[in-house]
Amino acid sequence: MRATYRSLLTTLRSHPQHAVEVVLPNGESIPAHFHITEVGHVSKSFLDCGGQRHTLEWSSLQAWVADDIDHRLSAEKLARILERAQTLLPSSDLPIEIEWEVPHWTQLPVLKVEVTGHSLRLHTEFKHTDCLAKDICLPDFTLPPLPGQKALCTPGSGCC
Repeated sequence: MRATYRSLLTTLRSHPQHAVEVVLPNGESIPAHFHITEVGHVSKSFLDCGGQRHTLEWSSLQAWVADDIDHRLSAEKLARILERAQTLLPSSDLPIEIEWEVPHWTQLPVLKVEVTGHSLRLHTEFKHTDCLAKDICLPDFTLPPLPGQKALCTPGSGCC
């Protein structure tokens, strides 16, 4: 289950003095002096290879690192930013993604928000591609029996 805008905002409000940390999929963190430069609503409408329509929506937080190494984003400040941006969203239950550009621009879904001693850790994961029409696009794959050998299963029997 991915973190939602509502769950993040609730956690930020409950721990206003905590620092905010974004943990990348490899376990490293975005430098502590990052800024959130954009909060947005993203809607993606598309057709899969089988012709089926899909729509995905999420809230995007763009992280950016400047030269001001003493800058720190508190939970209270991020909560205020999210509260102002809430009018952009059709729902507070949208999942959250962090946009980050090192070394390439990427979108990282936020899996969970962990409360630790004095920080809120936003754990992220990589997105993955997949075929959404496997039943239409992928061929039925049955290995033929080896020469001189009888088939142990009949095609379509579900035994293998």
